[in-house]
Amino acid sequence: MSTTNHITTKWLGNMQFESTNPSGLNLTIDAGPDDGGEGKGLRPKALMLSGLAGCSGLDVASLIKKMKLEVDDFHIETIANLTDEHPKFYDAVTIEYHFHGKDLAEKKLQRAVDLSVEKYCGVMEMFRQFATLEIKTIFHKD
Repeated sequence: MSTTNHITTKWLGNMQFESTNPSGLNLTIDAGPDDGGEGKGLRPKALMLSGLAGCSGLDVASLIKKMKLEVDDFHIETIANLTDEHPKFYDAVTIEYHFHGKDLAEKKLQRAVDLSVEKYCGVMEMFRQFATLEIKTIFHKD
């Protein structure tokens, strides 16, 4: 059985929109001043990168819990190249997984990243359809 997501995005005037989410929380989208907006909201293409990092991050966080791994800090850096011609899109994306801690179980953490990248993250799979992905895992021994 398939699942359907339904999002309503309402124009608030000028270049601003409000978009619903199944969580019940709404977000504001706006263009920057260079594009006629007021910069009072999130940018659509950048939101895609947040969605990518968030999707994979949730997978990794879940696996950290399941594997009972000790991690002091974890963050994801997502760096994307935007094409020059319209319609501009991301053609290459680097996703860096940064783990901080004294005794990091590097092999298990790498396995958690690999499982997200290769098996669980649906947003990652969507990005694969239009961009070259580079995955990096960086361990910071504090």
